Amino acid sequence: MDFRPVRRAPGAFQQSLVPDDFTAVCHRAFGPSSSPLSAVELGLGMYNNTYKIELAGHNRPVILRVAPEPTRQFRSEQHLMRNEYASVPWLAVIAPLMPRVIAADWSHEIVRRDWMIQSCLDGVPAPDRLGAYPREAWPTFYRQMGAITRSVHDVRGPRFGPVGSTGHATWSEAVITSLEEIATDLESLALESSDIRKVAALAGHSHTILDEVTDPRLLTGDLWTVNALLDPSASEPTITGVLDFDRTWFGDPAADWTIRMARSKSDERQAFFEPYGALDDTPAAQWRALVYEARHLGALRLERHRLGKTDAVRESFDAVAKVLDGLS
Repeated sequence: MDFRPVRRAPGAFQQSLVPDDFTAVCHRAFGPSSSPLSAVELGLGMYNNTYKIELAGHNRPVILRVAPEPTRQFRSEQHLMRNEYASVPWLAVIAPLMPRVIAADWSHEIVRRDWMIQSCLDGVPAPDRLGAYPREAWPTFYRQMGAITRSVHDVRGPRFGPVGSTGHATWSEAVITSLEEIATDLESLALESSDIRKVAALAGHSHTILDEVTDPRLLTGDLWTVNALLDPSASEPTITGVLDFDRTWFGDPAADWTIRMARSKSDERQAFFEPYGALDDTPAAQWRALVYEARHLGALRLERHRLGKTDAVRESFDAVAKVLDGLS
């Protein structure tokens, strides 16, 4: 079998499988007569290991995604792959754009990690293709992102919190729990967490502002350009697929990472809001947005530490300090 892993340092967070693992996984998913011809690791993801596998007798490749070992997962990121699996029925509104789940295994009998096999979508990663178009064409891409996000946010859920969890009765409980879990993770790494704890305390003190949100909506969790595929031959940016919904939530759409990214710059991405619609800009909504930004920054601090970006970790302290000034 032709095996092409991403080369990483021995202590890197992501750890590749070994060739025998692919045979065992394919036997479980497709039967003992299946034979993997090649496994090429795709390097765009920063959490799961992702492989494109060619199988003997199959016309199309499949995608194998492998979660980190449980002991390597942060408390605030527990069982993200299982969360994505639970999200699939809720994401039916965009099913034609999503990969189909072929097999999933949480037993850890084959490898000591959760894994999932999905169909391989057509298209190329948006970061590799969007720049080939003139900038005046970019709003077309962001309008499509806005329409996709709007359709997801229109889905109502039964509770607040991660889709695969038991959830929370109120939005404030979901947000404060998330902030506290992030702070606990930071403390486990000997990183500063008192600023995130302060945000959680302020959110608790003013929980009624968060609890003005009473309608749990489905949040994409992590959708942006890196998780979109484009038609490589289209005359204008055309989204053919969207990926990686492992951080889906039920909550306030304004708390979604997608909204944060769409509103972060006054450039072509403002076309996102043409199909999506205007955001609530009341004082209460602005206050909630600061809490959401602190949550994003805390999660980014964890990710930057995981990736060894020490300067970016330090920058997050000033960013959260500005949020605290606004909240208080």
